[in-house]
Amino acid sequence: MRTVDKVKKLIAELESNRAAKIKIINGICGNIARELSQMRQRGLTASLGTLPDVAGSLAIVAGRAGTGIMMKVRALHDGMNSLTMQLDQALKMAHEPPPEKEKESDKS
Repeated sequence: MRTVDKVKKLIAELESNRAAKIKIINGICGNIARELSQMRQRGLTASLGTLPDVAGSLAIVAGRAGTGIMMKVRALHDGMNSLTMQLDQALKMAHEPPPEKEKESDKS
């Protein structure tokens, strides 16, 4: 969740600096790509389903050159919304006890 919040702040910073020098924009995009790549690696080790795939795709979008800044910002916003929904679903599933343990607690 902290990484998602950090990436959302970086995307907002990218959007607000869309008229800045290309070096600044590339730096922000690099930070976004790095954070998302790390999130992908952590998601793969934790077996979080399709969450790492979305994070990897967004890292590619952030690191891609040649696309318009507004198109990149829009794609990152949409992707982060999808990633947030999937993360919330994964956290909800992780907090629910599996059905087998519920049956064992009923017998006790």
